[in-house]
Amino acid sequence: MAQNFDDVQKLGKDGMDNAVKTMTALTKGYQAIAAEMVDYSKKAFEDGSSTMEKIAAVKSLDKAIEVQSDYVKASYEAAVARATKIGELYQDLMKEVFKPYEGLVGKIVPVK
Repeated sequence: MAQNFDDVQKLGKDGMDNAVKTMTALTKGYQAIAAEMVDYSKKAFEDGSSTMEKIAAVKSLDKAIEVQSDYVKASYEAAVARATKIGELYQDLMKEVFKPYEGLVGKIVPVK
């Protein structure tokens, strides 16, 4: 009886440890993703403002179209790069979240 109680107690402690590790990984991961999003938003706003100032300063329509085209191209490339980076952050987050449970799967599912 005491052995069963110890096993249950150990199982509960292991579960709590895994939950804490998971929540820690989630918190750190979401903080990194949020920081990346804030940085991207700030940069996009600055680039947009700078482009508007450049367009306001030009003397010809052709130059204004050129400035806008350069801005659109740079914005697209930046958006794709950030989307890739954020995708990688989510991928890393999921790896960290499930890391505490990797050994548990082997205990639950018998390997044949």
